[in-house]
Amino acid sequence: MRPDEFITRRRDNWERLEQLLTRAGASLASLSADELRELGRLYRQAAADLAIARRDLPQHPIVAFLNNLVARGHGAIYRESGPGGATHLRTFFTSALPRTFRATWVATLIAFLIFFIPALIGYITTWRDPEIAGSFIPGAERVVAEVAAGNEWWLRINEQGRSIASAEIMTNNIGVAFRAFAGGITLGIYTLYILAFNGLFIGIIAGAAHRFNFATNLWGFIAAHGAIELSVIFIAGGAGLQMSWAILRPGLLTRRTALVVAARRALVLILGCIPLLILAGLIEAFISPSALPLAVKFAVSATTGAGLWFYLLAVGRE
Repeated sequence: MRPDEFITRRRDNWERLEQLLTRAGASLASLSADELRELGRLYRQAAADLAIARRDLPQHPIVAFLNNLVARGHGAIYRESGPGGATHLRTFFTSALPRTFRATWVATLIAFLIFFIPALIGYITTWRDPEIAGSFIPGAERVVAEVAAGNEWWLRINEQGRSIASAEIMTNNIGVAFRAFAGGITLGIYTLYILAFNGLFIGIIAGAAHRFNFATNLWGFIAAHGAIELSVIFIAGGAGLQMSWAILRPGLLTRRTALVVAARRALVLILGCIPLLILAGLIEAFISPSALPLAVKFAVSATTGAGLWFYLLAVGRE
């Protein structure tokens, strides 16, 4: 079966089902009797289309679109009257989030490369010539001067109070993740900027640290929270890139439909990032600036990083 023929033949029914589900909102009571019958018919047809697409077009984006559409229809028709928040939350973390990540891992890999390549450039150039840092990022020369002087500025966390610092760190990290995600609407330009800028800045600091024999101090701070925090930035950046790609290259889907599919996937990822960023903020405030041995901090990083990636890659498989 050719994908374009299948989509062209069924598209009107899918769009009509979307319209009815949007009108229904939180209750089917807003639909007329004729619309309810039409909703039931279109839902059953969409479920059949999903089965066909999974069988004949397993790698095509239309599978994700139909899966979301049928899930919406099922939720509207078979909605329970009682509270189901705990069940929905459990389903989100045991199934929806890891499966969505695995379906979109390429976007996360691209986000990582966009971060890593400027980081490598910043590291090599600053290690060879620390004075060049300000040419890349205005103001970076002040951070390089702190490194050259051996100032561990992150120890100020201990002075201002770790609880306050934790709240500030969480707010900042969540802000960076959301900006990387929302930047997808700008055709990915702002997402690219966020990833490249942060990568370049970290590379500059790392290069200066190795140049001035400050590496142990720097990694002693970054190690504990780095695995979780950087992973989340890559996931959030990948979520933003998915939306921009849907706008630029919708494929056989309409641009609106492709964006809906990408936005739903991206929203699942960004919501899943929030508790991870809270965890990273707690580690960064309470463990990273502490006097714990470097080996302990690396153990924290290895444990949390391995746990996160095992969860993303293994949990929720059928």
